[in-house]
Amino acid sequence: MVEWSKTWVSNVAGVIAIVIAMPMWVTSLPQFRRMKFELFFYTHHLYLLYIFFYVLHVGDAYFCMILPGIFLFLIDRYLRFLQSRQRTALLSARILPCGLLELNFSKTPGLYYNPTSILFVNVPRISKLQWHPFTVSSNCNMETDELSVVIKCQGSWSDKLYKELGSSLDRLEVSTEGPYGPTSSHFLRHECLVLVSGGSGITPFISIIREIIFQIQKPNFKVPRVIMICAFKNSADLAMLDLLLPISGTPQQISQIQLQIEAYISREEEQPMTETHKPLQTIWFKPSPLDSPISATLGPNNWLWLGAIISSSFLMFLLLLGIVTRYYIYPIDHNTEQIYHFSYRALWDIFLVCVCIFIVASVVFMWCKKQNAREANRIQKREISTPVTSQGVSPWFSGAELESLPHQSLVQATKVHFGSRPDFKKTLLDLRESDVGVLACGPRKMRHDVAKICASGLAQNLHFESISFTL
Repeated sequence: MVEWSKTWVSNVAGVIAIVIAMPMWVTSLPQFRRMKFELFFYTHHLYLLYIFFYVLHVGDAYFCMILPGIFLFLIDRYLRFLQSRQRTALLSARILPCGLLELNFSKTPGLYYNPTSILFVNVPRISKLQWHPFTVSSNCNMETDELSVVIKCQGSWSDKLYKELGSSLDRLEVSTEGPYGPTSSHFLRHECLVLVSGGSGITPFISIIREIIFQIQKPNFKVPRVIMICAFKNSADLAMLDLLLPISGTPQQISQIQLQIEAYISREEEQPMTETHKPLQTIWFKPSPLDSPISATLGPNNWLWLGAIISSSFLMFLLLLGIVTRYYIYPIDHNTEQIYHFSYRALWDIFLVCVCIFIVASVVFMWCKKQNAREANRIQKREISTPVTSQGVSPWFSGAELESLPHQSLVQATKVHFGSRPDFKKTLLDLRESDVGVLACGPRKMRHDVAKICASGLAQNLHFESISFTL
C-alpha cells in the first residue's frame, strides 16, 4: 500500500486518492448534503487533489482515456473563473414586502439567454467565498441592457443581503457568473401553458411570461394561452406578481397576452388592508468606473471562440507533449541505463494540459474582454449622483390605487382565492386544448401531485415538466 514504484503504478498514490474521495462521497449523500450544504460544497473542491493523485496512480496511458472529459472541464472551469473575477455593475434593487429582492444588473446588448436561466451571485461584503445561484427574471429581448435576478430571503446569506439593501447604501460591490440555462424556449410550442408555482417557485415563470410578451410582437406568432396557478401562504406574497412587470417596459404589452392568474392564499381568510404591509421599495445605486456590465465570456461569437480554444489548446498540448517525449524522455530511456520514472510521465501530462489551457484561454478571454469593453461603452448609463429610493404600494391590497395601465391589466387578469388551496386535478382535466404544457416549480409534494395527474392517463393532452432547484 505504501509502495511508489518507479516502473509501474504507484500504490500509495491510489490510497491517497481513495482517502480523498471518501469524504466527497459521504458529504454527497442527500441527507448530509441538505443539512450541511457548505461543508458538502467546500469538500468537493478536493476533486483537484483527487484527480492529481488518481493520474499519478494509473499513469499517462489511462490518463489519456479520460483526457477529453478532463480537458473540456478544465477549459470551462477556467473561463468561469475569469468571468467571476470581474465586478458587475448593479443598477438597482426592488425590495418587496414579502421578503423578496430583485437585483437589476447592467448587461451588454450582445448577451442572450433563455427563460428559466440562473445566475451565480457573490457579494464580498457578506461573504467572499459564497456563490449562490438565483433565477433570472428578466428577458434579454425586452430588456437589452439589463439583467435581473430574484432572491427569496430564507437563509443567513440572503437575510444579510436584505439588511444591507435596507441600510441606505450608495453602492454595493457584486460579482456574477453566468447566466446558465436551457438551449431553447421549447415551451412556446404548446397551445396552452399551465404554470404551477408554490411560493417563490413563481420566479422561473416571470421570464417565461416576459418572453411571451416579446414574442407577440412578431408577425404570425400564435400566442399560447397562459394559466398561472400560484399558491401562497400569506397575502403579502401576492407582491411577487409585481415582478411580472419589469421596471421599464411598454405599458400595454401585458394586456396583449391571454393571461389568467389564479392565486391561492392558504393562511388568510380575507383580503387585508394596505396599512398592514410594508411599501414596495426601489433603490438606485451609484455607477462606478470599476464595474462592468454582464457579458458573454467570449463575446457574441462565443461558440466559435470556444471551438478555437478547444482545438488550439489541444493541438498545442500534443505538440509540446511530442517535443518533451522526443527530446527529453526518449533520450533517458534509450541512451542511458536509467528508466524514466513512471509517475513523472503523468506529471508532464498534467502540467502541459494546464499550461496550454491557461495560455490559449487567457489570450482569447483578454481579446474578447476588449471587444466587450467597446460594446459596454456604447451602453447608455444612468448618471445618478446620490442613491435614490422610491416607494410604492402594491396593488393587491385593499385600498391600494392602481397607478398605471400595466398594474390594471395584471390585477384584472388575477383572481385571488383566500383560505383555500388549488384543485390541480379539476383545473388540468378541464382544459380542452390538444397540446397543454404543464410546468411546475415549488415544494416537492406539489410537483409530485401535478406530475401524477399528468401521468395518470385521464387526459392525453398534458405534457409535464418539473423545474426544480432543490439541492
